[in-house]
Amino acid sequence: MNEQVTHKLPFDLKSIFQIQSADAFEDLALKIFQFQYDNNTVYRQYVDLLGKDISGIKSIKEIPFLPISFFKHHEIKSSTAPTSIIFKSSGTTGQTRSTHHLVDPTIYQLSFIKGFEQFYGAIDDYLILGLLPNYLENENSSLIYMFDHLMQLSRDKESGFFLNDIDRLLEVINRRKNDKKILLIGVSYALLDLVENYQADLSGCIIMETGGMKGRRQEMTKEELHATLSKGLKVESIHSEYGMTELLSQAYSSGDGIFYTPPWMKILLRRYNDPFEIIEEGSGGINVIDLANIWSCSFIETEDLGKYNGDGFSVLGRLDNADLRGCNLLIQ
Repeated sequence: MNEQVTHKLPFDLKSIFQIQSADAFEDLALKIFQFQYDNNTVYRQYVDLLGKDISGIKSIKEIPFLPISFFKHHEIKSSTAPTSIIFKSSGTTGQTRSTHHLVDPTIYQLSFIKGFEQFYGAIDDYLILGLLPNYLENENSSLIYMFDHLMQLSRDKESGFFLNDIDRLLEVINRRKNDKKILLIGVSYALLDLVENYQADLSGCIIMETGGMKGRRQEMTKEELHATLSKGLKVESIHSEYGMTELLSQAYSSGDGIFYTPPWMKILLRRYNDPFEIIEEGSGGINVIDLANIWSCSFIETEDLGKYNGDGFSVLGRLDNADLRGCNLLIQ
């Protein structure tokens, strides 16, 4: 860890990834809220403008959530240490891109490594392949950063990104599918191109879609997309990743449309017509608590619409009047 940015914390940074109960999560989230209020100028100004008496905040449901659009117009940092890496959203033409300033990239690495291992097991059990042409064009993509590191940790020399060489991608899959677990993550339009232009049998592989159509194709519902991909690629289900530039943690779905978070990440839903009221059931706007966002802001009000689904959540679409975001065009 970068000692420049950890000395102020009132707890051990690694405790974020050792949470084992709801009480432990709540306790740490409240400590992080106080820390970020004290050290994040933009967040503190926002909370103060709401007229919040922070001494009365005793529950995560009372913590103010920062609108995600702030990442487009402000530098959201809870540290005076210099920025080490800037991640930028992919966006679409003419849109202002969100930026996420990281002062210590190792916490992002810990988050996506431990999160992946929780849902999928040991990384070196996998051959990890990427079909993410548009993301590769964005040199500041947090998704590319994450999967590049996972590919390295897989310790398989054939793990890697495939820009347009689909023939080589399929050759690798067909040659290796019987001797190692294969995970192929692809942007939605590229996976659809794979279905339409190749008779690919990817049975036995884990196919994970992300990123929508990027203006390349007409939008589809999640259900339509998964049905088309499952049939065309001959797999039982399509996995999904719920993540974004502004978050350092990811939720995963194994094909039933229900996303599950790692222990240091939590989804709360807010009422449609009252963004400051957290609801206990039903559907509403998605608020995310991501404790890995310790050096930016851990309490994010997204522009996505969600529904509680048992211990997980489903993503239903976009809230009215929310800007289309490059990483999430799929769920229109």
